[in-house]
Parts: sequence; structure tokens; C-alpha cells
Amino acid sequence: MGGLFDAYAELGRSTVFHLSRPFDIAPDAGTRFDVPGLAALVEQTAGWLHAVGAGPGERIAIVKDNHWDCTLLACAAARLGALPAMISGHLAPDALQVLLKRLDAAVLVTNERVVRRCTEAGADLSAAARRTVCLDGGAGDAVPLTEVRGAPAPPPRFREPDEPMVITHTSGTTGVPKLVVHSANTIVNTLGKIESIRWPVVASRRSDTVASAISFVHGRSIPWTAGTLLLEPREAVVIADGDPAVAERIFREHPPTTCEALPTTFTRWEALVRDPAGAGPASQDTVFAQVRLYVSTFDAMHPPTIRRLLGASRRRFPAWLQGWGQSEAGPLAFRLLTRRALAKTGERHPTTRNVGRPLPVFTKLKVVDPATMRPLPAGQRGVVFAKTRGRCLSYLGEEDRWREKTDGAWWNTGDIGTRSRTGAIRLLDREVDSIPGLSCIELEDVLTDRLPRLEEVVVLGTPGRLPLPVVSTPDGRLDRAEWDAAVRDLPPLADPVCVTWDEIPRTGTGKVRRGELRTRFLDDADTFGTGRWT
Repeated sequence: MGGLFDAYAELGRSTVFHLSRPFDIAPDAGTRFDVPGLAALVEQTAGWLHAVGAGPGERIAIVKDNHWDCTLLACAAARLGALPAMISGHLAPDALQVLLKRLDAAVLVTNERVVRRCTEAGADLSAAARRTVCLDGGAGDAVPLTEVRGAPAPPPRFREPDEPMVITHTSGTTGVPKLVVHSANTIVNTLGKIESIRWPVVASRRSDTVASAISFVHGRSIPWTAGTLLLEPREAVVIADGDPAVAERIFREHPPTTCEALPTTFTRWEALVRDPAGAGPASQDTVFAQVRLYVSTFDAMHPPTIRRLLGASRRRFPAWLQGWGQSEAGPLAFRLLTRRALAKTGERHPTTRNVGRPLPVFTKLKVVDPATMRPLPAGQRGVVFAKTRGRCLSYLGEEDRWREKTDGAWWNTGDIGTRSRTGAIRLLDREVDSIPGLSCIELEDVLTDRLPRLEEVVVLGTPGRLPLPVVSTPDGRLDRAEWDAAVRDLPPLADPVCVTWDEIPRTGTGKVRRGELRTRFLDDADTFGTGRWT
């Protein structure tokens, strides 16, 4: 990572990067960068990081608002031989304190909004590191970036390929996220290589304008960066905010041909589709008119969102790449969805639960009995295990928890699913959220497909009670006659609880915090699952 931008600058890569807003580490540098400019920025960043105490073997915490410069900061720290940890600034203050205590960082890089939010909650972030740098001013004992910017960078010091190189974290849907340790071999030489292969249809082309609106502290950002630099699309658009108005502005200027975003961001972007019902071709002025490929990872996507956005493209055969993976292991399986695949609406077992087959050469998958850990025949429900060279090295500070999920070279994903005779995986639920004989995520997909006003559905199960649907609509109201018609052939459910979108707690990657909903609406009742592999 430390030499990534330098290497591709020397190779003369011509991709131009357009930002939705300036970098927090370079607020006056504008929103347009070429590869040499990014390489220079990484070197400059390494200079001021070194000036405040970052060096070989030191841990560097990066906790700030979402933007691609989180990845540039990590590259700059890695250039010094330090071990960067990219942590979402959206995490709750108490969770941040736990992670920073585990990290024991020499330097914390943050911004005023994160510091202020934590201070108001009674959390002192600066106490978690020996030195703190505030990117947009001074906060407490923090060093303002303006005081150290311009310090010279020492010569690069790179770690060995199998040593820890970067720390990211899991989404934290069930509690405090886990700090995931990756090496160059796992996250660059394996996951980055997957991203850099010129796969048919899904790989970036030199004529492409690729757009990314993801969580840039997530491990996904590093393979995306490496793949974009290697495959050299004409333009890359980086969106740091999921606001539809921001996306519309920058997409008008730079119409994307491939588009990757968080599932919740895609849901918000449905407002930009001129035919919100998805019943016919979208207006020709849609900002997605030139998109040939959408990419979604991080979490499940509901069929109506995919259907509407595929309908917004003027291409004859736009495709949707649905990837399934984990922070600890990278991409595990993928499937291409088309308009035809999403044509049927309102039926049981929607196609989005079929996440496809393992990545050829890179990944193997099996389904095992959670009690005996023995492989199950095709079609039987069990825990999905993966084997991949991209598996992380450990959980920092929770090594026993990491070992609990390993079985030799195999990794316990904690997901319940089935495997077909041809190797396709159909996901049913996270083990901790599962209900015997049912699939919560299947019911959620069916309900969003049948009730267009629903923005989100979360089905919660607990022993001794009917499954509880928590649904969100724009106004927090639900037509009971429509609801009763939609659930007529589904398993018995409790009366739904209706809220607004903003009332559903989410992680920095947009995943629903089901545990918080369970505490709120089920008095923190037990789950059917053990939670052993979360």
C-alpha cells in the first residue's frame, strides 16, 4: 500500500479522479486529481504523519468523516512502515473508545466533528493516543494539521508481504466492531488481484467512468483503489456522501458507466430515477443513463431497488454485479443480475438471495452442520464456510474470537445458507438472526417487493413469539389492508411496527443494527441463534 500510487504514477497511468468534495487532508487542493498528484499527496501526508510520531512499527488510528482520503492516509502510514487502522467516524463514541483502547495508537488522525460528538457523549478520544492531529482545526490537545503540513517525508519503509499492513473493521451490526488485521498478501496480492483481473463484463474498461460511493474505511476501498489504478479507466468519480443531490450534481458532470455504492445509498438514489415505480423505461435524462454495470457489496439488496436502477439505464443489457463477502475474507461469491432476472415481482424466494458461485480459483465454499461441523448435502440448511487466500490474519485484541471462527484453512462466515448441486449459495440469514424453518431476509425481500411504499423491512425472531416485522415508510404510516394482503400467503407474523427511515439504527456501511431494534421493540429478548460466530 505504501508504494501503490508511486508505482502507478511511474507507469504513467492516465486516470483522472473527480471528488464530490475536497479531501479533508487537502481542503484547498480542489476536487480533481491525476495519479501523480495523488502520489505526491500521499508522500506529503507521510511527511506530516512522521512529524507527529508515526514511524516503523507504530499503530496509526484514522477516525474521520467518510472520504477516500482515509485510504490515502493509510497508504501514507504504510509508506512509513507504520500500521494504519481505518475506523469509521460514524461509530458510537463508546465503541470508538473500545477500539482505540485495543489499538493503543501512537497517532490519532481525526476531525473536529468526530471529536465534538464524542466529547458531548463524555468520551475523550485524545486520551487513546500519544498524539492527536485534527484535520480541520484545533480540538483540546490536538495538533492542527496546519502546524505540521509541509514536513518532509523520510524514505519509504515497507513491511514484509505476510506481516500486518493495515487494520480495518467489521460493520458492527451485533455490537462493537472487530478490528480486522490484513497483510499485503491478503488484501493487496489476493483481494487486489481479484479486482485487477480483466473479467468479462465486470472489469473496468479504459473507456469507463467508474463511480464509487462506499465506506472508504472499509477493506473494500483498498482493492478498489488497486484495481482502478491497474485497469486505468478514463475517469473515476469518488462520492463521499450518499445524498442524492450530491450524486446528481457530480453525475451530471461525469456520467458513470459503472457505479458501486452502499446498498442504503442505492436505496436513497432511487429518488433520482424518473420512473419511481419501475414499470417502464426511465426518462432519458436520468443520471444513470450510461451505466452498463452496477456493483453492490456490503449488505443485501432488495429486488425493487435493483429493478428500478437497472431500468434507469439506456443500455440494452445493463447488469448488476451482486457480490457477497466479508471484511475478514474479501469477496466470496458473485452473481450477475439482469432486467430479465428481476422481471417477476412479489414471489417467494427472490433471486437476490441466490448470491451465485464462488470466485473461480480464489475461493471455495461449503455448507456444514453447525452442531457436528460436517459437510451437508446439497439443499440442506447449515453454516457457510469459505476457504480463501484473502483471509485476514487475526482480530486485533480478540485473537481467541478469530480462532473460534477458523477450522484449518476454512473460515466460518456465520451465515446460514444452502448450497445447490452446481455450487450456488443461497443465503438465509446470519446465524444469530436466524429463525428455524424460515428466512428473515427472504420475507424482507418479498414484503418490499409487494409493498412499494416500504423503504426497509427488518424481521426479528425470538423464541415463544411470532416474528416481528419492523418496517419503515416515508411518513411512518402503514396501510393495514395493504399489509394484510401482502402477508396472506406468508408464515404467521406479529403485527408490524412502523417507523421512518431515520429511526432505524445503522452502521457506517448502512447495515441495520438488529440488536438495537431488538432492545427497543423486544426488550432485548433472546434470539434463536447462538451468536457464537458473529
